[in-house]
Amino acid sequence: MEVIVASHNKNKIKEFKSILGNEYNIKSLEDLNDFEDIEETGNTFSENALIKALSIAKKYNKVAIADDSGLEVYSLDNRPGVYSARYSGKGDHENNLKILSELKNNKNRNGRFISVIALCYPNGEYQLFEGIWEGRISEEIKGENGFGYDVIFIPEGFEKTVAELEPDVKDKYSHRSKALKLLKDYFAKKQ
Repeated sequence: MEVIVASHNKNKIKEFKSILGNEYNIKSLEDLNDFEDIEETGNTFSENALIKALSIAKKYNKVAIADDSGLEVYSLDNRPGVYSARYSGKGDHENNLKILSELKNNKNRNGRFISVIALCYPNGEYQLFEGIWEGRISEEIKGENGFGYDVIFIPEGFEKTVAELEPDVKDKYSHRSKALKLLKDYFAKKQ
């Protein structure tokens, strides 16, 4: 089955391919030479994932999936939330520094990663799959693996940031892997 991932993010696409496996022909927007940005105008992860997946499913008349994900820090009123990728107005490093600065002297560092994956068909039908990874924010940036907030997020049950864990550990436990496994189960039942 051919599935288009409505993303330009190479790291996300790598995760999708790793978790979904070889039984799906995963194409990214880059594979299709489609470099047009899809504006995320939704107020929730679900809305943004749907906007992206539906747009691509209709444009190419194929099955499309899109992920919208981010970090919610409880003591920051669940910020950055849907603004995770653009929280500082700059890049990943600046986003992490902003969170650490906002949490300075804050004892409550609990939060979670959320991923919502939208599966859309060209006729407008869709399904949503959500994965959550609870944890806390570290005191400092640590680790080389991963991307985004992985360098400051310590998952529940671990003492290291996601960026200090091996990639296969992240693929097994992460918010995105949980959502992708639900999607994979859905595909298996449909066949």
